[in-house]
Amino acid sequence: MHDDNSRALLASALGELISASPVGTRLPSVRELQQRYQVSPLTVQHVVRDLAAKGLVTVRPGSGTFVAAAPPRGPRPADLAWQHAALGGRTPQDMTRHLALLEAPHPDTIRMSGGYLDDSLIPEKALVASMTRAMRRTGVWGRAPVEGTAAARQWFARQSGGFDPAEVLITSGGQIALSIAIRALTRPGDAIVLETPTYPGYTAIARGHGLDIHPVPTDRDGLRTDLLEDVLRARVARLVVVQPLYANPTGGVLAPDRRRELLDLARRHGVFVLEDDYARDLSIGGAQPPTLASQDQHGHVVYVRSITKPVAPAVRLAALAARGPALARLRAAKTLEDFYVSGPLQEAAVDFLSSPAWQRHRRTVSRELGLRRDGLLAALRSRLPGVEVAHVPAGGMHLWARLPEGYDDADVAARALAAGVMVSAGSTWFTAEPEGAYLRLTYGETPVAQLVEGARRLASVL
Repeated sequence: MHDDNSRALLASALGELISASPVGTRLPSVRELQQRYQVSPLTVQHVVRDLAAKGLVTVRPGSGTFVAAAPPRGPRPADLAWQHAALGGRTPQDMTRHLALLEAPHPDTIRMSGGYLDDSLIPEKALVASMTRAMRRTGVWGRAPVEGTAAARQWFARQSGGFDPAEVLITSGGQIALSIAIRALTRPGDAIVLETPTYPGYTAIARGHGLDIHPVPTDRDGLRTDLLEDVLRARVARLVVVQPLYANPTGGVLAPDRRRELLDLARRHGVFVLEDDYARDLSIGGAQPPTLASQDQHGHVVYVRSITKPVAPAVRLAALAARGPALARLRAAKTLEDFYVSGPLQEAAVDFLSSPAWQRHRRTVSRELGLRRDGLLAALRSRLPGVEVAHVPAGGMHLWARLPEGYDDADVAARALAAGVMVSAGSTWFTAEPEGAYLRLTYGETPVAQLVEGARRLASVL
């Protein structure tokens, strides 16, 4: 029996038994439940743990599992309409769509939208071994330094190519690092430059902080620095946010001449450049350019690097690096918003990243991402010749596909979901008016066979 089905059936049976039994009734033993429902001991443990978390049973070691008293329910407010007036406004539409990307689809839905590796690519055994070793180390359960452990800061500093460990702050994932950086380096009402299209999380942070967004278009060679210069001349901006490597959603890489121009513009106009290096460990093949931070001589680049996407969604660990007064400001903001990151998590992450298992995992991810990208491309070209993928990325997790003239991307995404395939409407990723109808198609979360079937379902919609 499939493990998920086993758990569901056992949970349903025990739920009925608990409802029909008085408080204090002893439930059948693990062995009895195994034999009666033909499930493994691990399945029984998982179900009992879930029931205990819900307050339905009490587990007494050595005695058994017993039906618990129902928790008392407090009175429900009769009318919550007052909250609309108190909160004011509404959630920005871009944030609503961004949150929708994190929702789990129906089990039968093929996922071609998201931003993390699927379970089959998570190095679970190596991570468990690293976490086990970390938890046994003396002092690991105490309060970690606000800046992060020395070992974690050293690892990220080496990866950045441009910072000393003392200039690195460890954060609880890349999203909080980006939020800290954008809000600490600007004031409400300031101008901020964002690429378009780009990751909608930036847009949500900027709007939530009351910033004036100025979009600059990108192409396969990254940010259009010729247009950036026009924006910086016309307006006083404090911050330019870029993804120089395998940009989300286009997969573009900032060209060498534009890298030089961007750093020169930052120096001449006195602005910070926030480098989101999220995809450096998601390369499919070929040489990668160095980080922007490694080429910055004047302290303009603020660097963010996360290991969540290439390792596992639960490993929420990232670094935020800067120099000079900017570092002091970022440290103060991080102390308020993120305080310190779990010591065992930092220790386990460094243990894994310093082991041969990390390099083996990177090779596996690179190979699998290549197979998935190529499999999805072939399926699109075979079944959807009218859908254009102008740029084949050398890394990352996404294809940026333009729909034929006359299609509405939001309508296509909604119809695709109804047909059992989840895709992202391209309009979500634009910080200005969309230049056309696009879909962002993720290949990193789904095996090749499902991607091919997903392309077939998308073709039936179009």
